[in-house]
Amino acid sequence: MGGLLVGFGGFAWVGLTVASVLVPFALRRAQDERTGLLLMFSAAAIIGASSPASPRATAHSFAARTPVGTLERIRARAGRSIDIIFGDDAPLARALLIADQRQIPAEMRDRYATAGLVHMLSISGLHVAVIAAAMELLFQVARMPRRVALLGAFVATGLYVMVIGAPPPALRSAAMLGVAMISRLAQRPTSPWAAWAIGAFVPLLVPRTALDVGYQLSVLGMCALVAAGSLWRSLVACAVTAPLVAWVFGRLSIIAPLSNLIAAPIVTLAQPVLFLALLLAPLGAIAQFFAQAVHPLLFAFDWIAWSAASVPGAAVAVTTTIPAAFLGALAAGALVVACVSRFPSRPAIVGVACLGLMIARSGEVELHVLDVGQGDAVLLRTDAGRWVLFDAGPAWRGGDAGRSTVLPYILRRGGTLEAFVLSHPHTDHVGGAASVLTAMRPRVYWDAAFAGGSDAYSLSLTAARNQGIEWHRVHPGDSVLIDGVSLTFLAPDSAWTVGLKDPNLASTIAIARFGLVRFLLVGDAERAEEDWLLEHHRDELRADVLKVGHHGSSTSSSDAFLAAVHPDVAIISVGAGNKYGHPSLDVLRALSQFGAQVLRTDEAGTVIVRTDGAHVEIEAGEDKWQVAHDSSGH
Repeated sequence: MGGLLVGFGGFAWVGLTVASVLVPFALRRAQDERTGLLLMFSAAAIIGASSPASPRATAHSFAARTPVGTLERIRARAGRSIDIIFGDDAPLARALLIADQRQIPAEMRDRYATAGLVHMLSISGLHVAVIAAAMELLFQVARMPRRVALLGAFVATGLYVMVIGAPPPALRSAAMLGVAMISRLAQRPTSPWAAWAIGAFVPLLVPRTALDVGYQLSVLGMCALVAAGSLWRSLVACAVTAPLVAWVFGRLSIIAPLSNLIAAPIVTLAQPVLFLALLLAPLGAIAQFFAQAVHPLLFAFDWIAWSAASVPGAAVAVTTTIPAAFLGALAAGALVVACVSRFPSRPAIVGVACLGLMIARSGEVELHVLDVGQGDAVLLRTDAGRWVLFDAGPAWRGGDAGRSTVLPYILRRGGTLEAFVLSHPHTDHVGGAASVLTAMRPRVYWDAAFAGGSDAYSLSLTAARNQGIEWHRVHPGDSVLIDGVSLTFLAPDSAWTVGLKDPNLASTIAIARFGLVRFLLVGDAERAEEDWLLEHHRDELRADVLKVGHHGSSTSSSDAFLAAVHPDVAIISVGAGNKYGHPSLDVLRALSQFGAQVLRTDEAGTVIVRTDGAHVEIEAGEDKWQVAHDSSGH
């Protein structure tokens, strides 16, 4: 490990000096541990001399380059060597060796998440334990005494964790390994729970680590492994971490216990070979030999993820709530207690009761008004965890909100996109549609079909055709049931739109119902279309939550329209400091006069509305609160 550090750090002279000092000792006593040190620091000299040199600094490169320390320089050199040695396997090798996931494609990460293997793409306790065992074996092969080998493996593992940036899961694992090695050196047994507690505590020297999801999953997973002993370890670990996984990622991998059981031995075999290939990077042919030798293992690892993710029902989308998460945490805690208890029946009963209450609770529906700047992108999540997207935000030169905001938002929470609804073909509403349609492939595309439109609109239609997505024109009165959500379209009417020149006036108007709660989505509808709605659908306009029309423009939200809707909550999707002056102060005053709580994405960011069909909860930023309203109607 010393050779690896000083070599990739660019300090060939250190390795050369130490190697020269050790030569006479190694020649005099061939069995001495100094032979091993000679080999390692000789490798340092070779690495430092033959690794790709950093570009010569210039005034421009110095100004553009972010200053880095020695460890960052080591990591960067190691990354360049990985790219050279591993070729097409480099993205996976980077993730497994130096905790660099930047080259992992989004679809690959999603595949591993569905298979329940995404944690193996980051440096975790498993990877650190394998490296520690490999280093101990290496020192023993170098004929070092047992105590020296243990101490050397511990120091080398600590240095390795530092080089990769000391991610909390790796730091937790290194601390536990340190306790285990000290116990072995002292020849005194140590409780695994004591080692777990120390491992969980050490990363908390930086308090914000407690909020790191990787740390939380690492601590919970190790708690489950300690509790389970040798019985059903993978299954218990998956069960204990399931509530947190569901809360953070919005999905549960049902196949995770099986995929982990198959993949873990492959990663265990691959990790030392990967490490050895990196250590021998300057010896091109030899490093290539080990890189090629590990390729079948990496291929098998990826194939397992692909196969597991392809199984129907491999993962299920879940809609998490605070009560459900609390019950899930209680069930997980009961499972841990049952595993370590001499009388497991009582905690087992508690766990089953918690699960029963979770199942008995009715599902919830969520409306997510995304912060996409000056534009609209609204996601409706059904009680079964499927999504309906209303508009997809703006596009700009070189990018769009679909790729930058909508897709990551859905993928982070899990679940499939069932349908896309376009209010009208202006770029601030359809700009990101092509990206979303291509990536998520919803079953259906509902469209007002206004004649003419933007380039982004044409791209969305092309994407729908290429992906085999059904296209339907919206008609007033059309209704569809998606899981427990009833979606009804109120406008536009083709007879009304035939003489129009402004797409805003032909916006798709949709009302979504779940239980007694109603959401009204009006796109950029202006007062002329509002008057048409009042004439033809006045009695259907009442809603608990209104997505305010046209970003709060003064051309929308007439008093008569607001009186018919009478919302408890009004959400305005608007860009900060926009050039149009949205939202209008007159509209804000009118909404307040009708008793609506007004939320703006330029101030609150993404706004989430949750309902169980009777009650309404708002989440904006870090705040959550219940909305007082008459669920029986206004």
